[in-house]
Amino acid sequence: MKNFRFTIGNKILGGFITLILIFIVYAGITIFTVSQNSNLTATNSNVIKPSLTSIKDFNLLIIRSKMLVTNWVYLQSNETDKESLQAIHEEEYPAMKEKISALKENWEDEEQKLEMDTVFTEFEELMGVQKEIMESLVTFEDYEDPIVKFMASESIEREVIPRTDTVIAHLNEILVEKQNESEQYEAEVLESSNSLRNTSIILGIIFVVLGLIGAFWLATSITKPVNYIKDIIVKLGKGILPENNDRKFGNDEIGEMAVAVGQLVDGLKDTSYFAENIGNGKYDSDYEPLSEEDVLGNALINMRGNLRKVAEEDKKRNWSTEGLAMFGDILRKNNDNISLLSDDIISNLVKYTKSNQGGIFVINREDDDDPFLELTACYAWDKKKYLEQKIYEGEGLTGQAWLEGETIYMTEVPQDYVMITSGLGEANPNSVLIVPLKVNDEIYGIIELASFNEFAEHEREFVEKIAENIASTISSVKINERTSKLLEESREMTEQMRSQEEEMRQNMEELQATQEEMERAQREREDKEKIINYTNMMVELDGSFYINSINNVVSDKLGYSSSDLNGSELSKIVESKDSLKSLKGSLEAGKTWSGVVKMKNKSGEIVNAQFSCGPLSSQDSGGSSYLMIGAIVSNEELS
Repeated sequence: MKNFRFTIGNKILGGFITLILIFIVYAGITIFTVSQNSNLTATNSNVIKPSLTSIKDFNLLIIRSKMLVTNWVYLQSNETDKESLQAIHEEEYPAMKEKISALKENWEDEEQKLEMDTVFTEFEELMGVQKEIMESLVTFEDYEDPIVKFMASESIEREVIPRTDTVIAHLNEILVEKQNESEQYEAEVLESSNSLRNTSIILGIIFVVLGLIGAFWLATSITKPVNYIKDIIVKLGKGILPENNDRKFGNDEIGEMAVAVGQLVDGLKDTSYFAENIGNGKYDSDYEPLSEEDVLGNALINMRGNLRKVAEEDKKRNWSTEGLAMFGDILRKNNDNISLLSDDIISNLVKYTKSNQGGIFVINREDDDDPFLELTACYAWDKKKYLEQKIYEGEGLTGQAWLEGETIYMTEVPQDYVMITSGLGEANPNSVLIVPLKVNDEIYGIIELASFNEFAEHEREFVEKIAENIASTISSVKINERTSKLLEESREMTEQMRSQEEEMRQNMEELQATQEEMERAQREREDKEKIINYTNMMVELDGSFYINSINNVVSDKLGYSSSDLNGSELSKIVESKDSLKSLKGSLEAGKTWSGVVKMKNKSGEIVNAQFSCGPLSSQDSGGSSYLMIGAIVSNEELS
């Protein structure tokens, strides 16, 4: 006990122990009450309230099903309501039942569980009645059938509505019971909360009284020695670093505080000097924090690192920005000649990135079926390697970069890939960067750089940006070349079309002359046919040698009318059987026949006629027909 000191710490500790004991008592009461309220609230929130909500939703679902099945019967064309009713049967009710069943497992009242099962059973029976109605009224004919419609209406009135009311009544009973349960739980929570409030007020008053007594006692024993330290801290708060006068204090907390304040003043002096160096850009200044937990010192060290990083990032960003501006000028100067543009770009790019070698390849698409890369410019490159060589898609690393459209960066370069040469010798590069000239996902060429140094990330990103700008410029150049070519082709096509138009005009004139000649020949043929028809007898026969038609000359010469002979056998007007037999034989054989035929007129007199006969093609009937053309001859003409 001799070594025991009633120090500030002990004083504060005693006061805090007293307050902590009071707090523990209060915390125990609070935890018990809150736990009890939490259980009641959890039961009410997780079981009773969701159950109430689900039962109300179930009630609405039952009412909707009654309305929708009624609409099914009386509103034939309301397809939306029909789909909604089917959705209730197939989706909504099964989901609702599953949800309520899961909540029902946590119900304490077994009778309510049984009542809920009864409601499910009754509603499923009701759904069965609805299903029968739905299946009876499917097609238009079902709605037009009065018996089916009447039976469905009767089911609505006698089955659906009464059953629905019964199910809703049972469901409302459960709903009322659940509401009562919820109100009971809320009342218990409120009562418990009021009890906790009263206890909190009593313990709070005790806590405040003891706290005031302890604070007054500690204030009188601490205030005086602390005032000295306060003065120093006030000066520090104003940014003043006071001199340390080495004032002595007792070997207690006050003394420890004084030593700590002195160390703080010294540390702040060092910190201010370090911050001044950082402000002047001297990021290599040495600084030792007061401890591992020195927040300000560690923050300054982190700030130095961040500022150094920011400075480096600014340097990289400025380097990239200046490079983009420089190459932008290059691209604007030589945007009409790919060869000059390539030379200017690769020489400046190798120098700017401090590479040792570089080459730029552009895709040659003169033959769309055989595109290839060709070297358009290089810097310190073994040009013989590519002078007579075409690089195709997927061939080597360059062709692979073309195929994939992605940058290839290697730091382990094969010995036989490329050599950097000078007057004193040659050596293998340490890194190779292959970047596709790509814009809008289209490749226009490849840039390849080789260096003894590795390319930093910002350098690779810079080359990729430059590659995109180069690709855009090459695209513009190629578009201009293609436009010029298309304009030339358009002019040639216009001239060709003019020539074709003149040729077509001449052909049209020739065609018109030919058409006029054909019309004239047609008119002459029609005139000849009219002359023959008006001066000669013409008889048309079918394949069985029945008369189909006669002309007016036959009627005049023989005295028959068309109605007298149409449909009659030829033998009715032919007297000579031998001539008739010879005529039929030749015509049936597909040959023509000419000769004198003894004809019999309507008066029964015999007249001689010189006829020429031949078969006709009959496309309409699909059979044969024959035509006889002739004239009456006298006996003198026969002799």
